[in-house]
Amino acid sequence: MEFQQGDQVTGIYKTGKYAGVITAIRPMHYLVQVKAVLKHPVQGDLHSPKNAEVPLFHERRALSFNEQTNVPKNMVKEFTGDFPEYSSSLRDALLQQREELNGDSSDWAQKSLACLQVLEKDYHLR
Repeated sequence: MEFQQGDQVTGIYKTGKYAGVITAIRPMHYLVQVKAVLKHPVQGDLHSPKNAEVPLFHERRALSFNEQTNVPKNMVKEFTGDFPEYSSSLRDALLQQREELNGDSSDWAQKSLACLQVLEKDYHLR
């Protein structure tokens, strides 16, 4: 499906999923302006998923409200309905990821939970 400027879409960027509006069309990407967070990015090294024994365990922030990012065309889908409010969508995505990690006793999950705790304070969600 081809999208146009102004279309409401979902897009996956790295390991996060966002809802937003297409602001430009490029040969291989859509430029998407973020309006809501649907899935918080996974913590750690993108090249060694779910591995805690990496040289640098990355703290991965969600894209911010109205931030624009290039999303590969094959990672963009139609979004229907109203966008959730950004702060509440970020809080919900963070809580959902935390719930998923709470059931995992691996070193990766524990490091991820520590990163999420820092991010939650940084996001000023409380």
